[in-house]
Amino acid sequence: MNRRRFVASAFACATGLSTHSMSLGQSRAIRPDLAQLAAGNRLLSFNRTAGSLTDAARTGVRLSEAAGDGVVYLVGIEFANGTIEIDVRGKDLQQKSFLGVAFHGVDGATYDAVYFRPFNFRAGDPERQKRAVQYISHPGYPWQKLRAEQPGKYEQAVIPVPDPNGWFRARIVVTSPKVSVFVEGANEPSLFVNQLSARGKGLIGLWAGNFSGGDFANLRLIPD
Repeated sequence: MNRRRFVASAFACATGLSTHSMSLGQSRAIRPDLAQLAAGNRLLSFNRTAGSLTDAARTGVRLSEAAGDGVVYLVGIEFANGTIEIDVRGKDLQQKSFLGVAFHGVDGATYDAVYFRPFNFRAGDPERQKRAVQYISHPGYPWQKLRAEQPGKYEQAVIPVPDPNGWFRARIVVTSPKVSVFVEGANEPSLFVNQLSARGKGLIGLWAGNFSGGDFANLRLIPD
């Protein structure tokens, strides 16, 4: 097997794509088959399990609920700078729905992440609405530290406001050290921050917070 075919084959195993679908002329976008990866136990999990999910036209994964934070990484993909697009579905249940994407990860304790609190999307309290999307950098900068020391800087409202019980599309643009978060095709970011870690690359995966699970589909990675 020549080197080009070997690399394509190894990459296909990691992403769930066939070598045929990865022809040299295709777009640079990577579309991992999350459902296939979960079915084949080809995800690296920390404090969560991932099962295949089919919902109407979407196929993806559902992360289990558990105490504490959890992350499920895609094996064989290293992410540095680029765009992460994904469909996400949580629920309108206060303090029981925290879900998003981890990137520049090392393991279950060290990563940057952007996550959403769907139960705050349409909250009657304006202060809760301002806490709908959050950036964190574990282990040094959890949300508690960021809110206490720099309130309103690393969490913001989400505009436009999605259905807290429905699917919504998120786009996270990482151009280290800048991180921008867009929702539902918006031209302006809901959140724009500087990363708090010095890591410029690492693992990428799906993230869920304390006592939360969630649904993820249609992941698309566009590396710079």
